[in-house]
This record gives sequence, structure tokens and C-alpha cells, in this order.
Amino acid sequence: MTAAALLAPLLTELLDGPPPFRLRAWDGSTAGPADAPTVVLRNRAALRRLLWQPGELGLADAYITGDLEVEGDLTAALGQVRRALAGRGPIRPAARHWPRLLTAAARLGALGPRPAPPHGRAKVRGALHSRTRDQAVISHHYDLSNEFYALLLGPAMAYSCAYWTGERENGEHGSGERENGERGSGEHEVRGHETLEQAQRAKFDLICRKLDLRPGARLLDVGCGWGALAVHAARHYGAQVTAVTLSGRQHAFAEAAVQNAGLAGQVRVRLRDYREIADGPYDAISCVEMGEHVGDARYPAFARRLRGLLVPGGRLLVQQMSRGANAPGGGAFIETYIAPDMHMRPVGSTADLLEAAGLEVRQVEAMREHYARTIDAWHERLLAHPAEFAELVGEATVRLWRLYLAGSSLAFSEGRMGVDQILAVRPGTDGAAGMPPTPDWYRP
Repeated sequence: MTAAALLAPLLTELLDGPPPFRLRAWDGSTAGPADAPTVVLRNRAALRRLLWQPGELGLADAYITGDLEVEGDLTAALGQVRRALAGRGPIRPAARHWPRLLTAAARLGALGPRPAPPHGRAKVRGALHSRTRDQAVISHHYDLSNEFYALLLGPAMAYSCAYWTGERENGEHGSGERENGERGSGEHEVRGHETLEQAQRAKFDLICRKLDLRPGARLLDVGCGWGALAVHAARHYGAQVTAVTLSGRQHAFAEAAVQNAGLAGQVRVRLRDYREIADGPYDAISCVEMGEHVGDARYPAFARRLRGLLVPGGRLLVQQMSRGANAPGGGAFIETYIAPDMHMRPVGSTADLLEAAGLEVRQVEAMREHYARTIDAWHERLLAHPAEFAELVGEATVRLWRLYLAGSSLAFSEGRMGVDQILAVRPGTDGAAGMPPTPDWYRP
């Protein structure tokens, strides 16, 4: 009996129905609908990984190592299979399944010792959200390679949700097609006649306007990444910026970017933990997708510290990912490979925590569709330069990132995750917010 013929009935039993994908095994045998996404088990090691670690992480390990492949568009395939399996419950073998699974694996020659996990898993120790552990978590993800991130993120060098306004490259509104009716691809793709770099600049401008930055205003950028927002705020709004990161490579890159921009007198880049910041007060604080790393128990103290660093009437802009109350983490794959210890909550819960710290929330803007589009733009760049990315970080890491970006795009587009800009103010002594009743920050 072929491998696919042996495995197909077992999959039907495990999935409580016919598999919504076509299976191709290492012996060339196939099973399943011809018009469904094709999952390829390239060797027996793929099956062995799934036996030792059933579920999300085993599938991820098999994909990262190349033992398992998905033909065609990975994002589309994952979405189609996920929708088909919705409502069937956790896809994990029950006790009654194991005798048949092990018998089939023995017949296929797939039994053996547990395979070594692929390179790239986070190795962090110590007390949750201690300074040393937080440093290790940030270093694991953000210190991967500045060259890798530059190729992935493009000239804007911003690893956060962009703001797609529908502007053409010449500043006019467009429908997404070129004059000859064709669409671009790869790094030359113009999404709606708007490049990724333009969308990131639009996000920087929106943040600076919401914070009402003016020449001489003191801005604290907590979790500054590679310094793109700090440079933008100084160059275009005249702000005096203190930018803070825990990543050594980000710090080095940001310092060089500040020097190259001729802004050394306006921007200071600090390699330090947010808990060490004590040189306020600031007129404004930005915190772009860093709050997810703070942790649930520490977030109230984090919010109080930010409030304490603001002048009365000073504004805080938090751009932060959110998800349902019953799924605060990133899942097994994200926690293992991308961002251990990450904690997300419903956006309303974050707003409550900011207000409990003495801040007044003035505006919340949902941006999850913007993030799906941003991630797709990064994914396009990854697919357009496979050899360059593999030379920088290795093929296994490239495959890890394909899976990460495909899954993240689906999470935002399907509404399982969100991202929001929360604008808050530290009220003055008279309770006044010092803000216009009608927002004026959407003006160009």
C-alpha cells in the first residue's frame, strides 16, 4: 500500500472528516481532492516530527526544515485549510488514535528518535519580564540581522503597521493599476499606486500630528526600532527626540541613521530598558508596537511610568496589537520562534489600563486592515529576493519567515488579531486636555 493510501483514512479520522487538502507523500503517491491545496511530505522525517509533536508546532518545525512543503501560495493555502477546519476543534490525536497511527508509521518506516528541532527557537531563561529576560527576548528577534531587516522592510526601515492612504507616488489618489493596466510585483510593486515606504511615512506623519509635535518639542520614542520615527520627527517636525531600544543592533543602526541625517544635535539614541528612563518630563511619548512585550502583570506600572514622564497636557501615542481575552499570547509558533512572553489583550482593556494610570484616552483608531496589507508587502519582498535573504540568514530562517508572515497576514485579515493607535493625554492640573474637540491630525 502506498504512503498516501495508508495515511488518508487516518487523516479523515483525525480531522473528523475528509482532509481539505491534497496529500503527496515521499513515494509519489497522492490522496485527496485535486483542486485543494497540496501538502507534500517530502520524507519520513516529516511524519516522525508530527508524531513526536502533533499540532501547530510540529507542523511548523516540519515546514521550516523543508520536510513538509505547501505548493503554491502559502497564505491562500493556509487560509483555505483553516476555514475548512473551523469548528472541528483541536486537531490533535486522542488516545484512541495512537495505536493505528503508530502501526501505520511502523509500516512506513517512519518510527525513530525525536528529530532535532530546527535552528531559530528562542532560548530565554530567568523570571518572566525580568530585565535580563526581556533583553534576551528582544535580542532573539530584533538582532537577527540589520541587513535582513533592511531588505525586508525597505527604505522606511519600519517594522510596524503602515498607514495606507491610497496616495499615488505623485500624491494623487489611484485605483491600484498602472497606466498600461498591469500590476507590478516584488520590490517594484506599487500597491494602489502607493509604495510601502510612502505608507510608512504616512504612519510617521499621523503619529507626529496626533502628538502635536512642533519645533523644540521633547519626544520620547519608547521601543524606537531602527530609529525611523525618531529621524522623521526631528527632520520634519523639529522635535528633540530621545529614542530608546533594548536591541544592540537596532541601537547601532539608529545611531548611524541619526548621524547620516545630520541630526545628532536633535536625536539621542539610548540602549536601555524603559524602566531606566528617568529624564522627563517630555511633551510627547510614542510607543509603537512595544507594549506587547511589557507583559500583563507589568503593564499597569508601565502605563504609570509613561504618565509620569509626560508634562501636564502632554500626549501619549500607543500603537499596539490586540486580540481576544481568551487568546492573549501569540500561539505556540510565535512564542517559540518569534516573540516569547508576548501578551496582547482586547484594545478596550489597554485603554482601561491607561486611564487607570491617570491618562485620558482621547481617540482610538483601528488599523488591522492596514497591517494585513503591510505584512503582505513584506512577504512580497521576501518572495522576490529568495537567494539574497537565504545568503543573509539561511534557508531555514527564510522558511520560518514565510510561515510567520503568511500566518500573520491571515490573523489580521480574518480579525483574529488587531492593531490600534490609542491617543491619550496627561490632563492638566485643571483637568483640561489641551486638545481640540474635533481632531485635526488627518490634515496633510
